[in-house]
Amino acid sequence: MSNKKDEFQSVGKAIRDLLNTYRLSGKYDEANIIESWPRLVGKPIASRTKKVSIRNKVLFVEFDSPTMRHDFSLHKNEVLEIFRKEFGDGIITEIVAM
Repeated sequence: MSNKKDEFQSVGKAIRDLLNTYRLSGKYDEANIIESWPRLVGKPIASRTKKVSIRNKVLFVEFDSPTMRHDFSLHKNEVLEIFRKEFGDGIITEIVAM
């Protein structure tokens, strides 16, 4: 007799398996990271951000002023650690402030 719990998988795992099957997991992760930017860095930083993009596991962040870019650069390792805790190692390897 099979256990019902063994017959079903979580919705999250099913979605992740589907994304992997169609090789979309990287794009999904990128979209999820960009969408999470305001929540993870807070409103003051997010409101001064002009653009966030990802290329080759590097998060590029464009700010609206050189002062904000410099201030962020002083704390980008802390922000990188927040992203690692949220999304795991290897998804984002570096942050570049522009």
